[in-house]
Amino acid sequence: MNVVAIIQARMGSSRLPGKVLMDLGGCSVLERVVCRLRRASTINRIIVATSSLVTDEVIAKECGNLGVACFRGSEQDVLDRYYRAASEAQADAVVRITSDCPLLDSELVDEVVSLFHTCGAEYVNNCSPRTFPRGLDTEAFTMSALSRAWSESRRPHQREHVTPYIYENPEKFRLSFVKGTVDYSQYRWTLDTAEDLNLLRSIYTHFNNTDDFGWREVIQLMERDPELVQLNSHIPQKSLMTF
Repeated sequence: MNVVAIIQARMGSSRLPGKVLMDLGGCSVLERVVCRLRRASTINRIIVATSSLVTDEVIAKECGNLGVACFRGSEQDVLDRYYRAASEAQADAVVRITSDCPLLDSELVDEVVSLFHTCGAEYVNNCSPRTFPRGLDTEAFTMSALSRAWSESRRPHQREHVTPYIYENPEKFRLSFVKGTVDYSQYRWTLDTAEDLNLLRSIYTHFNNTDDFGWREVIQLMERDPELVQLNSHIPQKSLMTF
């Protein structure tokens, strides 16, 4: 089975424009995501899917620097962007990753994809219900599920956020979920504001700006230093799994 991970990325962000190329310990945020995802043993190929806007040419250039494939498509219809990127890659299954998650953990990615392989589901995620920190979100789904969503989605949020049509219609798709044994959903490790960036930079500084540490090590760090949590604990969470 050809499992293709697609990282969605764009420079336009309502709260923190250009965040995916901001510096995080000497590397761009996008580079951190790509490097951490490359450690996943269940992924056959990685593609960064960005828009065809001129402003996103810098993302395509960064992909060239990183040696990772780049697909360019619709800015707003991200579902169409995913479908066309996956079709071009001849994917049998797709793993959805967002580029604002530089603490993404390859172990959790492999756990989601492994369950996807063994349970017979068409869609698996690790955030319904949320037990892991926000910023570790991983979704895996069949190409046929993506194709059906692409054909049948009509509502704007379903086109913009790729997978809502699938998980909003459990009668049409077989769904399964990875849940943690402890609820760490109070932690926010995604990048959407300057406060988030301050936290992520503090975490990377603690680990000497390497990116081979795991999510459990970050939990231990934050439990030892609760002041870190306060850096972005007041930031309101978005309601959808979005970028």
